[in-house]
Amino acid sequence: MNVDVAHFFGTFTPKLDDKGRLFLPAKFRPRLENGVVLTKGQEHCIFGWTPESFSSFTDRMKDTPFTNKQVRYFQRMLYASASSEVPDKQGRIAITPVLREWAQLGRDCAVIGAMDRIEIWDAERWEAFNAEQEEAFSDMSDEVMPGIF
Repeated sequence: MNVDVAHFFGTFTPKLDDKGRLFLPAKFRPRLENGVVLTKGQEHCIFGWTPESFSSFTDRMKDTPFTNKQVRYFQRMLYASASSEVPDKQGRIAITPVLREWAQLGRDCAVIGAMDRIEIWDAERWEAFNAEQEEAFSDMSDEVMPGIF
């Protein structure tokens, strides 16, 4: 099986240490060794992008009309909380207090792959979200991505 290593996938359950550092999953470390940009994500998780993916996302955001109030609100929330981190030699990244509070992170975390980014969740919140969405996912009958499925 030829897997596209340019994308993140899988679910991992690292711990947050007393200093607010998180061990990145070993499978994600090679792609994140040059850094990860962390921001507030939807459903109160933390999004993490490679610097290149975040730059590409930012380039697309530049094309959105800042005269649109929702665009401004989204940009403010996303960029004001952004933090650029470089993993230490043990593969840990620091998560700022603002982001830890946003995601309500406890000691047990879930780090999931989400194609071009990772998401960091409090483990209990991830389990609850996953359980809530499993049946909806199973029952999807309309095409979410027309022409793909």
